[in-house]
Amino acid sequence: MTQVKSKQRVADHGEVFTSPREVNAMLDLVKQETERIESRFLEPACGTGNFLSEILRRKLEVVKKRYSKSQFEFERNAVIAVSSIYGIDILEDNVKECRQRLATIFIDEYYKALYAKACKPACIKSIFYILSCNIVWGDALSLMTVGEHPSYIVFAEWSPINGSLIKRRDFTFHGLLQHESLKDLPLFSDMGDDVFIPHPEKEYPPSHFLELADAY
Repeated sequence: MTQVKSKQRVADHGEVFTSPREVNAMLDLVKQETERIESRFLEPACGTGNFLSEILRRKLEVVKKRYSKSQFEFERNAVIAVSSIYGIDILEDNVKECRQRLATIFIDEYYKALYAKACKPACIKSIFYILSCNIVWGDALSLMTVGEHPSYIVFAEWSPINGSLIKRRDFTFHGLLQHESLKDLPLFSDMGDDVFIPHPEKEYPPSHFLELADAY
């Protein structure tokens, strides 16, 4: 069953929300990927995060089962899980609500539940910063941001390296989609074939996963 906030929003933006039951039934079709900590997901019309929140819960359940005995390892892998989730929405209030919703899932349902007063403000700060980059106020059809100064949507790729370090590279959504017109050059190949390699708009020095908000 789908839900709506108002008839006007449906008329203006085609906005509807999918129920948790339908969300989970659809995610079960790619269950293995939703439970891979580093597997990346993009929802181009994310709304308030009905799909993204369930994906995050599945990932964090895996992190909890594997790493909860070590707070450091839980924090590191939880940051990786959050950093793998991306969304775009054309409505600013949805974007803000989605970011907060995902942060709350991490903080209240997992982090505080596991470590209570031992939670690190730096870890929570990194989570909020990642979500501010990954959940974008934009139009997935025009590939542009929405607001006072529209520009191409940019996504940050967060890649874990050397234990506690994260490497950030920024790509335009427009650039990532260019491979669609290059039929003979896939993004990935297990056979050593030529692939399409998108060019980052910007690269950053590796940073500790607890210092991401202050590194950029």
